[in-house]
Amino acid sequence: MKFSCEKALLQSAIATSSRATAPKSSIPALEGILLEADQELRLTGFNLETGIRTVVPADISESGTLVLSARLFGDIIRRLPDDMVTISTDGLTVHIQCGVSEFHIQGIDPEEFPELPAVEPQNALVLPRATLSDMINRTLFAVSQNDARPILTGSLFEVAGDLLTVVSVDGQRLALRREKLAEAPGRDFSFVVPGMALGEVRGICGDGEEEVSITTGSRHVLFRIGTTLLVTRRLEGEFLNYRQSITWKNTINLKVDVKQLMTSIDRVSLILHENTKNPLRCIVGDGMIYLSSVTAIGNASDQCPVEGSGDDLHIGFNHRFLMEALKAVPTEQAKLLMGTPSTPCIIVPTEDAAGEESYLFMVLPVRMSASWDK
Repeated sequence: MKFSCEKALLQSAIATSSRATAPKSSIPALEGILLEADQELRLTGFNLETGIRTVVPADISESGTLVLSARLFGDIIRRLPDDMVTISTDGLTVHIQCGVSEFHIQGIDPEEFPELPAVEPQNALVLPRATLSDMINRTLFAVSQNDARPILTGSLFEVAGDLLTVVSVDGQRLALRREKLAEAPGRDFSFVVPGMALGEVRGICGDGEEEVSITTGSRHVLFRIGTTLLVTRRLEGEFLNYRQSITWKNTINLKVDVKQLMTSIDRVSLILHENTKNPLRCIVGDGMIYLSSVTAIGNASDQCPVEGSGDDLHIGFNHRFLMEALKAVPTEQAKLLMGTPSTPCIIVPTEDAAGEESYLFMVLPVRMSASWDK
């Protein structure tokens, strides 16, 4: 194998494909990138769950295949001068040259690299890169990190007519993002994609307006993003019936400045730690939310003005869950819909009407062991 490629293009392709390499594996080839040079130069990373293949422009003199350590290969190319890089092989020995810089390293037998799964198309949809990236970004935080229910470690993609809905649930919170597709796929279908894979899709998408195609097979999902393909397994099982979890019967309807509420939560949460179960305490009064926290370190309090009255509702939240939901709100102001100390708080942008939400975030309250005073 012998080819020449611009350093910047090769470095970008390595960064993309290495997203799917295994950080540590008993199979050395899984820690590497498969290089295939024939009519085009392809770089592939595959950790047995998610695979990423990208094509990079190159001048190919001799075809061939080889696997190189993703970490070492990436470190070498990143440190080379900005010039053309020439790579050639002699058996499993790889020669890398750029200007006056030269490296001679050992590769891995490409026969040890597993093939990417084939995806036999069943359903497909197309949407802009920026839209898909935004939908993932505003829902991925609510994916479960607990393997006890594997289906919840991914996000549900649900196509109904010309609407695509992405939902993540972890048992304590829910994030929903809905978007109208330019062209309806022609049939309704749904599938669940692992959260880890969606994080890589988001990283590859960027903010471009080019279209992304998503193809589902019986066991895998294929994302085609420009010259890059990402294939991942589908999560099997019954996803939570999220519609039954969302109630619009909450009697308390507040309007709040998102940034102002986040600032107040941030202040009061300074003495709260991840390893403690102390909640963020909220008293929802007339035109004001009173926030406080109490731990062994001390206590803190703050206030945030709101439009509306909560009839002095006493309610507690996991401060991180509430903050992450507020960060995902795309507007400066939001509606907080509450009911009782034990019913979920629903957060929607002020523009969304009940039942027609494009964005919806829900956080379950934390049960309080005792009442407290303002």
